[in-house]
Amino acid sequence: MHVPLWAWAAFVAALVVLLAVDLLAHRRAHVIGFREAALWSALWVSLGIGFAFVIWAWQGPDAAGEYTAAWLLEKSLSVDNLFVFALIFSYFKVPREYQHRVLFYGVLGALVLRFAFIAAGMALLNTFHFVIYLFGAFLIYTAVKMVRDSGVEVDPGHSRAVKLLRRIIPVTDRYEGQHFLLRRGGVLMATPLLAVLVAVETADVLFAFDSVPAALGVTDETFLVYTANALAILGLRSLFFLLSGALDRFHHLGTGLAVILAFIGVKMILADVVHIPIAISLGVIAVLLTASVVWSLVTPPPADDEAESEKAAVAAGGEQEPAVTGDEQPSDTAAGQPRAPVPTSVAGDDQPSDEAAPAPRH
Repeated sequence: MHVPLWAWAAFVAALVVLLAVDLLAHRRAHVIGFREAALWSALWVSLGIGFAFVIWAWQGPDAAGEYTAAWLLEKSLSVDNLFVFALIFSYFKVPREYQHRVLFYGVLGALVLRFAFIAAGMALLNTFHFVIYLFGAFLIYTAVKMVRDSGVEVDPGHSRAVKLLRRIIPVTDRYEGQHFLLRRGGVLMATPLLAVLVAVETADVLFAFDSVPAALGVTDETFLVYTANALAILGLRSLFFLLSGALDRFHHLGTGLAVILAFIGVKMILADVVHIPIAISLGVIAVLLTASVVWSLVTPPPADDEAESEKAAVAAGGEQEPAVTGDEQPSDTAAGQPRAPVPTSVAGDDQPSDEAAPAPRH
């Protein structure tokens, strides 16, 4: 597939315009409601699907199928990433009206980082053919890890990148509106919002280690891999607010993604022996995603199962004492700007955290 320079330039220019429109539309800090998130999500999904028809008219059905499979895969993996973003926002007690700004710049950084990862991956595949087997084995390993212990664990309180930020620049203990940096007494300081952004970018780097090889397992065309990644990532912000509060309903999505990653890993390992048509790959991805979502919606989350068991125990043996989880702690939110937590990642000496490790990626 030959992609002229003007096609790359046109796509990058379109990305810049879309990002500018998004930034201008959300330049004022406000809470993103369901209706607004739904409209923006519909726009991004329409752009992602519509670009498949552009590829079809330009390069034919095979290229369009490869793009669609890569976009669908990246879109589903991005939904899995939202669990970690919710965890980071909860850990740092980020006010809802500032969350979109963090995600906007997080997406901006992700677009640059993903291009670097894709370029490096393609260079390795073109130079050393055996790397395809390493990528395939890594995807299978990731799939097994996702099934056994829920995949990648991300602890915002022990992020090395956030700790490094604290060593480089002083960090305030309160949020200062939407500012990432400010000057106080002539000293340049970071706000906790910059620490949150660093945590989000670090998490995206971790996600890229499995999402980029997975996309390369669907197509070896750099243009298709990057456009699929970019158009899937662009809708992350609106999707986060659309699904906010309902992420736990997709408790079987991780299992479906694990099976998909294992399938793509096997496909990469057997690439020189068996050629699997893109139509079959696209069908497998679509069926597995649909099945995992439907399975999630028709079965209660694990927390609901535990609640039902407790109700049954109470009905059978009388009232039981509720579990004691510890004393109530006062809120960190003071009057005015919310107060950020002061873990080792933001302020204070490097002391071990007493807080249990947060829930891992689903």
